[in-house]
Formats: sequence, structure tokens, C-alpha cells
Amino acid sequence: MRIAISADNKQGLDSVVSPHFGRCPHYVLVDVEGRDVTGIQEVDSPFYGHHQPGQVPGFIHSLGADVMLAGGMGGRAIMFFQQFGIEGVTGAYGTVRQSVERYLGGQLKGAAPCKESQAHGHGVPDEGEYENDELGRLREEADALRQQLEEVAGRLAGFDR
Repeated sequence: MRIAISADNKQGLDSVVSPHFGRCPHYVLVDVEGRDVTGIQEVDSPFYGHHQPGQVPGFIHSLGADVMLAGGMGGRAIMFFQQFGIEGVTGAYGTVRQSVERYLGGQLKGAAPCKESQAHGHGVPDEGEYENDELGRLREEADALRQQLEEVAGRLAGFDR
């Protein structure tokens, strides 16, 4: 199985997962057999900073990915991945290694449209909504980080008991 993960840098399994698959500068491809990593490849996104609907899912498909892990993605992207037979999974964070381990362990599964997509009143963005400006990207990243902090705080509170 080949897992593609959106990444903010190129440090293999130690790369930081990007909050949004379509706006990340890199992808890390992790080949897995069972729970064993058999290969790692880092790929620059040819669409970083600007892309049209469907281009990035098509690119991920061309890389032979079976699964796409990302912090978030829009409803239309989720549909494109489904059409390509790729399992889209949102909610990834931390490092590529941590996200792959969570996915393989069953703690990370399913895809839901990101808040930016939902803010338009539905899970599938309309034709005019796909990319936003840099401020929109930063807001989305801040929301993802807030969610991650809340999750970590909840786990830490469990240790205090």
C-alpha cells in the first residue's frame, strides 16, 4: 500500500504534516506492507501556491497512492479522491511517522470537509470556492492547530487523574 501525506518540509518520516493537502509544498510517499515501512519518497508539489480543482488528486493518483493523509481538504477534493479510488483521510497532524502509525493503528480514518469548505454552508464547495488567499490558509492552519491543542490538552488532563 502506498500512503501519500501532505508535508510542510522534506524530512521523510520526520516531516511535519501540512494542515491542507492542496496547499502544501511537498508530499511524502510511504510504502507499507502490513505495518512495516518498505519505502519513502519525497515529492515537491507542482501545484504549490496555485492549482485548479482536481489537479492535486490527479497528481496523487499518478504517484500510485492508495491513501491520502492530510490535516484537511475540501469536500470536492474528497470526491475527486473517491473517483480515483484513493482513500482520503483528514485529521492528520504531527509528523508523517505519527500520522502513518495512527492510520495503520486505526485511530486515523475517514474524511470530512475542512471548516473552510463547510463555511460555505455545505460539505461540497461551490464552483467559486476552492482556494483562498494566504490569510484564509493561515486561518485554516490556526483552526487546525487549535483543534490539535485541545486534543493534546484532553490527553494530558487524563494523566493528571
